[in-house]
Amino acid sequence: MTSSVLRRVARVLTRPDQAGPATGDAGSGATRTRRVVALLRASHPEPAAAVTTVAGLLAWGVGHRPAGVVAVVLTVAASQLAVGWTNDALDAKRDIVVGRRDKPVAAGLVSRRTTALAAVTATLATPVLALTTNQPAAAVATAALISALLYNWPLKSSPLSVLPYSISFGSLPAFVVLALPAAGTPPVWLVTAAALLGAGAHFANVLPDLDDDARTGVRGLPHRLGAGGSRIAAIGLLLAATAALVFGPPGPPSPVGLATVIAALLIPPLLWCGERVTNRTKNRSVAAFRAVLIIAFIDVLLLVTSGPLI
Repeated sequence: MTSSVLRRVARVLTRPDQAGPATGDAGSGATRTRRVVALLRASHPEPAAAVTTVAGLLAWGVGHRPAGVVAVVLTVAASQLAVGWTNDALDAKRDIVVGRRDKPVAAGLVSRRTTALAAVTATLATPVLALTTNQPAAAVATAALISALLYNWPLKSSPLSVLPYSISFGSLPAFVVLALPAAGTPPVWLVTAAALLGAGAHFANVLPDLDDDARTGVRGLPHRLGAGGSRIAAIGLLLAATAALVFGPPGPPSPVGLATVIAALLIPPLLWCGERVTNRTKNRSVAAFRAVLIIAFIDVLLLVTSGPLI
């Protein structure tokens, strides 16, 4: 199945570009700069930066030396770029159909071929960078990337669409812990919390696109549950992830941990209400996704400030 994803990306590289006018790379320096910026935007920079930052903080929290933190950050950054670019390269035609002018490929700001080439480069770089740690950690990082690529195709349109998010997010702390020089066993509660957070991120991430996806035949698990069911799933999974972090480690939960659980319960509805007040929901609602990012950062800060994790 992974080879099928790569073959689809390879076909983008070999066929004439049909996703927009930016089909070549020649031009003035200013034009090339705009295309580089557009290519970076096509990588889904907000979640990519968030996940990479979380990985770096977690690496520091479990006791990596600076070189180890850098290795973790570079590996995770490459995998995030690979996933984001693959997504936009494969979804270009669908994005054009639904008028996603916020997507650089669909808007013609960067070619589909260039985006696919960047995706292949980042995909190949991920295991190479991961091997700067050790082989078990590299195997986990590679498996996480494969899982994420399988979401882009074909699992996005299946009832199993939540599994890649859960597997890839759950693999993140496992990779960080296994990358330590004296690698121990990743705590079950930490992997469980990350998997739950990833599952919640899936429902929150899809919410703004439910109508557009319906027009282009995408029917993952959130589409089958609908907007209401997906919001409930997102909130429940985010709360469960935070609870796993607070109650999973040995010993009683701290007051800060309990406050974090309350924050995880309040942040999503507060963001949704704020978005409605400012009328932003007339466009694509991003409140649920922003809630995931905020809660993820709060959870990681709770982890790195609560003492040794392993």
